[in-house]
Amino acid sequence: MKRALVALALFGVSACAVGPTYRTPALPPKGEGAFVSAEAQISAAGAPPVSWWRLYDDPVLDGLIQRAFAANTDLRAAQANLSAARGVLDQARAGLFPSTTLSGAATYGRSASADSAASSAKDLRAVLAPTNADTGLLGPNHATAEWSYDPAFDVSYELDLFGRVRRTIEASRSDYQSTQAALDAVKITVAAETARAYSDGCAYGEEVDAANRTLKVLQSTYDIALVQRDAGAASDFDVARAGALLEQAGAAVPTLEGLRRASLFELAALIGVTPSEVPAEAAACRAPPKITALLPVGDGAGLLRRRPDVREAERRLAAETARIGVAEADLFPTVTLGGSIGAGASQYSNLFATNNVSFGIGPLINWSFPNILAARGRIKSARAAARAALANFDGAVLTALKETEQALAAYNGELLRRAALQRGLDDSQRAFDLADTRYTAGSASYLDLLTTEQTLITAQSSLAASDQAVAADQIAVFKALGGGWQSTAQR
Repeated sequence: MKRALVALALFGVSACAVGPTYRTPALPPKGEGAFVSAEAQISAAGAPPVSWWRLYDDPVLDGLIQRAFAANTDLRAAQANLSAARGVLDQARAGLFPSTTLSGAATYGRSASADSAASSAKDLRAVLAPTNADTGLLGPNHATAEWSYDPAFDVSYELDLFGRVRRTIEASRSDYQSTQAALDAVKITVAAETARAYSDGCAYGEEVDAANRTLKVLQSTYDIALVQRDAGAASDFDVARAGALLEQAGAAVPTLEGLRRASLFELAALIGVTPSEVPAEAAACRAPPKITALLPVGDGAGLLRRRPDVREAERRLAAETARIGVAEADLFPTVTLGGSIGAGASQYSNLFATNNVSFGIGPLINWSFPNILAARGRIKSARAAARAALANFDGAVLTALKETEQALAAYNGELLRRAALQRGLDDSQRAFDLADTRYTAGSASYLDLLTTEQTLITAQSSLAASDQAVAADQIAVFKALGGGWQSTAQR
């Protein structure tokens, strides 16, 4: 018997696990090359750096992102989810080891069986000594109350003949790795959104300053119009037009200031502080951070290895594939090798006497057969979940490629737009300078001066807004490229 049990245990260790063996799905061949939107004038072939935000060479931005990594609430929740997934994996790994139970009881009282035995003994004494049967001299007809001690130790170990335990561990490990990838994805988002909020706050600050400079120019123009009207060189109509332009420009300042403050409040939430604790260095910023060099973007193969959402989807697929094996193992019997040892005595000193100790060892087989409809249903469900996970993985790959191409295309388009706006601003500035000179010389009308001035103001505002869009598009490119999480990966 002992040899048979040892052989059975060795077979359980070497047995094959049922269910499909997972293999990483192939990536689309045309998605691993260079990006079609990576124009030579905007990007370089090198892979993006891990800490991409340091390309801006802005110590304030670097410090803000580090604060966000330490205190962001979304990151804290993701880290807690990772700890929970680790706990589930530890539970699954417990199936590789025997489960043990140690119990002990100390009871004071009288059992029904003892009473029955005492009553039978009295009846026997009554037959043997009828004279004394009714006198009570032979003792009571029930047992006396006493202490009883019952310790026990049980051991059970599931022989993983068909891989149910191993497939469960495989699924839990893949779930843990998927949750780790989800944490990395949150970190990417936090870094990008922190950089975006800071950049927006700086850009709106730049626009507020530009609007205030414009107001000074318009105020000067309006004052000149008043003097000229009083001197008879301008009309009330000219004054009204100058005043209208001044008020229109002034109306934009509160809106821009409100947008700036809203961006700073968003930044405060991202770094885990209240709106009243907006960092002074961020509030003082009046120009968005800029990267003058070409953006290092790498290629599609590097992107798909780097993006945590692709890795998360791939690990989900691995977990669902392993669960097919868990479900298929239910078609086969479960063999558990168990053993127990216990003792029972009314005196503690006699507890471990040979005649008070009991033990047992042997296998226990459980098999839901022939009714396997429920197991078949679980297998069907597991296979469907694996197909859905495969579709999600394919979707994650396509989404990663799409988002990167979209970000690069938007960035390239905004750079071209900004270049055109810069040329337009230069022309507007020259036109205004000429109109101002000619108006001073009396060869141009006041309407010509106001028209060129209004065009210049519009060009300045458009260029400032484009600066903000360029910074936002740069950040969107880095976010799509999926860098910034590697410092905490594979812990």
